[in-house]
Amino acid sequence: MSHGASGVYAMYRIMIVEDETKIADMLAAHLEKYGYKPYVARDFKNLKQEFLEIRPHLVLLDINLPYYDGFYWCRQIRTVSNVPIIYVSARSGEMDQVMAIENGGDDYLTKPFHLDVVIAKLKSLLRRTYGEYAYSGSTSDILDVSGLMIDRFRFTASFRDRTVHLSKTEFLLLEALAQKAGQVVSRETLLETLWDDTTFVDDNTLTVNVTRLRKKLEELGLEGGIETVRGAGYKLQVRRTDEQTGRTGAQKP
Repeated sequence: MSHGASGVYAMYRIMIVEDETKIADMLAAHLEKYGYKPYVARDFKNLKQEFLEIRPHLVLLDINLPYYDGFYWCRQIRTVSNVPIIYVSARSGEMDQVMAIENGGDDYLTKPFHLDVVIAKLKSLLRRTYGEYAYSGSTSDILDVSGLMIDRFRFTASFRDRTVHLSKTEFLLLEALAQKAGQVVSRETLLETLWDDTTFVDDNTLTVNVTRLRKKLEELGLEGGIETVRGAGYKLQVRRTDEQTGRTGAQKP
């Protein structure tokens, strides 16, 4: 796979929250080399606002920062987005790593770090969150399936005037189905999309998550949004109601 500017990762925006300029610039240069679009945070008093302006796909977040620490800013980001967050810190204690996860982080890197390890963790987390296909040839944060709007930045789904928030698993599941809307997606494919190692994943776990996602779609007014195809998998069907006749019909994606 190419790592150049035209590669599949070229559209990913990475926000670097690091007050040591030398480290921040080094990270930014390395990310650019691999085709990412780095943004180095400048306003450490208003990082949440800067985050909303940048709309990054992933955040590299230091813990020791001016004014407020990384734990605080992670909690602030979590009030508006489920974007992946990797802590990058000189703190190596187990409790610091536990606090990082409990405050909404997805991964933890200890300084000093190898730049290739940063890239590997970042690439893996982006793939698990968005899928390798998500930004290939597209700059859009919104996936539109016959009026069902899936927001990759805020992890929400909207239909007409209703919106629901999705967990990371529900988001990954819905996006995988939406990419093949109207087609059957096998249980095996969905399991591999949701979990890197499916060896110890109970098959019932997928069923439970599909049920939860169905309920979210029902809240949007999409009855029967996910169809079970016995022995094959699941299919996303976005249907609209003809307000004049009261009939329900399927819209092709």
